[in-house]
Amino acid sequence: MTEENVLEALKNVTYPGFTKDIVTFGFVKDVAVDGSNVSLTIDITSSADEVKAQLTDEATTELKKAGFENININITAPQAPKQMSNSVSGKNIAPQVKNFVMVSSGKGGVGKSTTSVNIAIAMAMQGKKVGLLDADIYGPNIPRMMGVDDQKPEIQGNKVMPLKAYGVEIMSMGSLMEPGQSLIWRGSMIMKAIEQFLRDILWSELDVLVIDMPPGTGDAQLTLAQSVPVTAGITVTTPQEVSLDDSRRSLDMFQKLHIPTAGIIENMSGFICPSCETESDIFGMGTTEPVAKEYDTHVIARIPIEPAIRVGGDTGMPVTYHKPDSETAKRYQTAATDLLAFIDKVNAEGGADNQAIQPTTPPGVSACSTGA
Repeated sequence: MTEENVLEALKNVTYPGFTKDIVTFGFVKDVAVDGSNVSLTIDITSSADEVKAQLTDEATTELKKAGFENININITAPQAPKQMSNSVSGKNIAPQVKNFVMVSSGKGGVGKSTTSVNIAIAMAMQGKKVGLLDADIYGPNIPRMMGVDDQKPEIQGNKVMPLKAYGVEIMSMGSLMEPGQSLIWRGSMIMKAIEQFLRDILWSELDVLVIDMPPGTGDAQLTLAQSVPVTAGITVTTPQEVSLDDSRRSLDMFQKLHIPTAGIIENMSGFICPSCETESDIFGMGTTEPVAKEYDTHVIARIPIEPAIRVGGDTGMPVTYHKPDSETAKRYQTAATDLLAFIDKVNAEGGADNQAIQPTTPPGVSACSTGA
């Protein structure tokens, strides 16, 4: 019996949520064979216990089929995030959620909602309990992109049950209003809506809640940051300089609101031809890197223009789930892995804290009227 026999057997073990096996992913390491005895390590990207158990069971079964009798499998995984929500200083109106991720952009039309959808699904496919909150009040596109635009949420008492699709809990203003209805709201109404989305939705015990924000750096962003400790902020941009100028404002906002910056996603970075699979530079590629260095962060992923993304968004069949072998889906999966590692790092270092940005004026008193 040899190492080759081990690897050949483990090619039958598919990583949960993917179409590739653990050998192809390069997760199998430190293989040691002694006759019918084998020991090995499977180094995975998920800290979910169910993923570890499934891989151990399936790997053991395949190795027994191959003739091994004594099997020792060691699973190594990222440390599960510590529950920081109830211990951080500051305010948290949704303590059942372990980590909050703010997906922001300096301007509209850069693919922020598409990014939120696919990042959320990718994390769910990696074994996390994930929620997706569409806080883009004026342009709630998440229901269509997740294929739940024809569904209305159930009410339990005075709380609202989130919708579910692709292993993700979902809530959006688009699911609560009539199609085509416009919202002409002042800032105070938006602030109240953000708080209600966090407080009055029956989110379960989530590992991560991804929050798709309105464009810009206004009332919605400040309200969210003051309501819950945001573990990570992601800025979505396109490669053009006019978009990068606005992205700098988004990154500056993260710093001022004490939100740990997970990085930048450069969207519409190149075009992949569906016929020849050639990647062409249309809007520029790699222009985001200098901006990332300027704000002491990095580019999480460069997502190309690929027709399957548009089709997936319009039909409620997200590319990450329905086209997992596409280049775009692979890049979203890599981005999700990067984000989860960043979240683990933030929690290991003490967790998010919004104490420093809490209002200092008494309730009902305007900050404009408290001058000396």
